[in-house]
Amino acid sequence: MHILALHGINLNMLGQRDPAHYGTVTLADIDAAMQRLADELGVRLTCFQTNHEGQMCERIHQAHREGVDAVLINAGAWSHTSVAISDALAILRCPVVEVHLSNIHAREPFRHHSHIAHVARGQICGFGADSYLLALRAAAAFSPCARHPR
Repeated sequence: MHILALHGINLNMLGQRDPAHYGTVTLADIDAAMQRLADELGVRLTCFQTNHEGQMCERIHQAHREGVDAVLINAGAWSHTSVAISDALAILRCPVVEVHLSNIHAREPFRHHSHIAHVARGQICGFGADSYLLALRAAAAFSPCARHPR
């Protein structure tokens, strides 16, 4: 099973940007924790981060061509603004899990709407870095390759 973790705009600045909302954990810390969990779950994990919307869309297209089994995505602010990323995700035939460190529904009103939600199997938010681990578990559980699909 191959799961792709996509990190969007500004997530490379985790640990330095707005610790009140995002904590002090870095993206490298999150990727390492996900890799440890992926190893436990027996899944292959690929992580990708970009601050360029077109590159994110290209990586999603590549995931489609590769036939990845599940995608988890924290598109950052693009979650609330990018129809392009939403359209790219809609191409995928695998489960998509939307993930956010903060509870987007308890923040500014513009963050309450996600352009990704309608193409996602589910959304996990508000649990800090653990949101990613929960999303990885969900992606593994709901992938068509899961041993015990739900």
